[in-house]
Amino acid sequence: MPQDKTGDPRHSAGNKLSVLRKHPIFADLEPEALDQLCRYAKHTTVKRGATIAAKGDPGNNLFAVISGTVKISSSSPDGRNAILNLIGPGEIFGEIAVLDGAPRSADATANTNCELYVIDRRDFLPFVKSQPALAMKFIELLCARLRWTSQQVEQVILQNLPGRLASALLGLTEERKFDSGSGTLAITQQEISEMVGMTRESINKQLRVWAGRNWVRLEHGAIVVLDTDALRELAESGLDGA
Repeated sequence: MPQDKTGDPRHSAGNKLSVLRKHPIFADLEPEALDQLCRYAKHTTVKRGATIAAKGDPGNNLFAVISGTVKISSSSPDGRNAILNLIGPGEIFGEIAVLDGAPRSADATANTNCELYVIDRRDFLPFVKSQPALAMKFIELLCARLRWTSQQVEQVILQNLPGRLASALLGLTEERKFDSGSGTLAITQQEISEMVGMTRESINKQLRVWAGRNWVRLEHGAIVVLDTDALRELAESGLDGA
């Protein structure tokens, strides 16, 4: 992990409190509890491409994303990669290993330059035990993660490539993983291929077909979603769509 940057005046206690108060997971905490959390949360910055946590590492920290995007992924011994999730501002990651004490289940890498708050497990567990409403938030989060995983398995087993690709683009759009509210997904075709489990060449071919229909527009390092209705119809129907 990068060095803690708590000495930066931009991240004084007051500013930290303001940021955490806006974070969806922590927003409903009472002022006293929020003050306590501020004492635990350490600010850090991570450069794009840096490893934040590796699969198999001890689950010593919980991470809250302030800015940027974190890639959660896993790889095979022969070098194949699978992107399991993209975590953006207002979200957290690392909660599974922190809560159950088992090793990390996946790699976490900075997909862009990131700002994070890091909370030590030794501080967090007693804190969450004293905050029933926060514990419920984490139960809801874990349920959402399980539902999302079930959907991913369903798509891989039941959907063809066009359906899986459409579902992935819609999911990223609905989760607001885009720039400036424009529908521009800051994601490469290689990353999309690692999300849906197909080759980059297959992804490129399908995206070019959709670009010809004005469903998407391809840009350098990004995909602009133009017609969510068409993609949603394709994802729900499971038809070929090529």
